[in-house]
Amino acid sequence: MGLLSLSFAGCDAASTQGARKRAPAERESAVASAATATPSGPRGPLVPIANAPASFADLAARADPAVVFVKTVQRGRSGQRTIIGSGTGSAFVYDKAGLVLTNNHVIDGASDIRVVFGKSREMSAAVIGRDAPTDIAVLRVEAGELPAVPLGDSDATRVGDWVVAIGNPFGLSHTVTAGIVSAKDRTGDDVQLGDNSGYYNFIQTDASIHPGNSGGPLLNMAGEVVGISTAIRAEADRIGFAIPINMVKELLPRLVKDGYVRRSFMGIHVASVLPADVSRLALDDQNGALVRLVLQGGPAEKAGVALDDVVVNFEGHPIPSPERLRWLVSLAGVGVEATLKVRRGRQVLTRKVTLGELPKSPDREPHRQFQLP
Repeated sequence: MGLLSLSFAGCDAASTQGARKRAPAERESAVASAATATPSGPRGPLVPIANAPASFADLAARADPAVVFVKTVQRGRSGQRTIIGSGTGSAFVYDKAGLVLTNNHVIDGASDIRVVFGKSREMSAAVIGRDAPTDIAVLRVEAGELPAVPLGDSDATRVGDWVVAIGNPFGLSHTVTAGIVSAKDRTGDDVQLGDNSGYYNFIQTDASIHPGNSGGPLLNMAGEVVGISTAIRAEADRIGFAIPINMVKELLPRLVKDGYVRRSFMGIHVASVLPADVSRLALDDQNGALVRLVLQGGPAEKAGVALDDVVVNFEGHPIPSPERLRWLVSLAGVGVEATLKVRRGRQVLTRKVTLGELPKSPDREPHRQFQLP
């Protein structure tokens, strides 16, 4: 890895066989001519790709001790029978005091959680916080000081950057794969995991992610976590998705302190502004979140927000997309009076909205094209 090989055409089995039948002097002449001739195509030595790492070995060696194999047991009843199931996944220590990050779906419904460090150091883990809408869970391991990986800045990660995934695909512990960031800002429309209440802003990567990788770290070249491996495209090879670590960092204080995230809402359904909406509503561009539905009696209706308004700013934050608005509103706080700006045709109006508490949505099955590995 890290080298670009330049190959040449024009030598096949027949021409090689003919060269072997030549007389020694003739072969020497042919070799001399070949050495001095100018080839018709490109030629030259192996050329290093700019900024490509020669190896990921040092990075993997530093990060791997903090990555754990997660084993879960689920117990349930069917009539008079007790049903016992099991599951596996990945996780990583982000705080040396024993705080571990993984996906919520890895530990969901588990009655017993065990984590394995290295090849044999196994211990119990307890859930101290979880958030299903972002698929994040925080575990605690009582084991003294542990190796940890630092949390990086996913906003600074660019499409085309090298990344490394470490996890336990198919139970093959501490598997390291490498690739690049293929895309960013993949939404629920792109990755249909079935939960319309979820908050999705995935990093897409071609670093191999498979069943068992869920909850493992996606690392940048500094060895910092920029994402949590979460989902894969079931019918494709090397299309995986990771939760940006900056989203996780916003939730960690609440999860560690309270064990959950209490979310606020405005009482509107929003969507992207389409080109047809720009002309229909006399807008200047496609920025913002288009109001498709206003809940009767909800906070937004009371504040005067109307159908076809476009929210362009919330509490001083520009709104480029509906996903950004949903995220900011959800964390603003129940009972908070928030200021938003809406574009209504050529007008920009200011509205004050007292946020309510977001009701829970029923769970749905993931789209068959996507899996939670």
